Amino acid sequence: MFWDQDRLRRLIEERLSDFQIILVSNREPYMHIYRGGEVETIMPASGMAIALDSLMQTCGGTWVAAASGEADREACTDGTHSWCPPQAPKYKLRRLWLTRQEERDYNYGFSNEAMWPLCHVAYTRPRFDSGQWEPTSPSTASLPR
Repeated sequence: MFWDQDRLRRLIEERLSDFQIILVSNREPYMHIYRGGEVETIMPASGMAIALDSLMQTCGGTWVAAASGEADREACTDGTHSWCPPQAPKYKLRRLWLTRQEERDYNYGFSNEAMWPLCHVAYTRPRFDSGQWEPTSPSTASLPR
């Protein structure tokens, strides 16, 4: 089955129309910075944010994330949120304002020491079987290695 924006949109309309989509992440999909005295919108260097931004543009809803841009407050329409993407708004970005201590405790404590290992654990060890790549017949024995 091939997934595209239309198929995803139909799935959400059929099965999730009674629900509000809320995505929560550490990184925000768009940051606001000062450049040349003006507020500029940039996308952070995050594959996760880029992938989920596409999903949210298709589905709509609210993305909740920690503010990380120096001009994020100025870009918020009511002090807490802005609309994304800026050029063609499709969803709401609700920012959380963390203190430096909260950011340290979350990023370097709970997130890196508890959640990351929990979500990335390998439940089974890799099994390497040399018979799966070593030549077994005379016709393959002469192939370069």
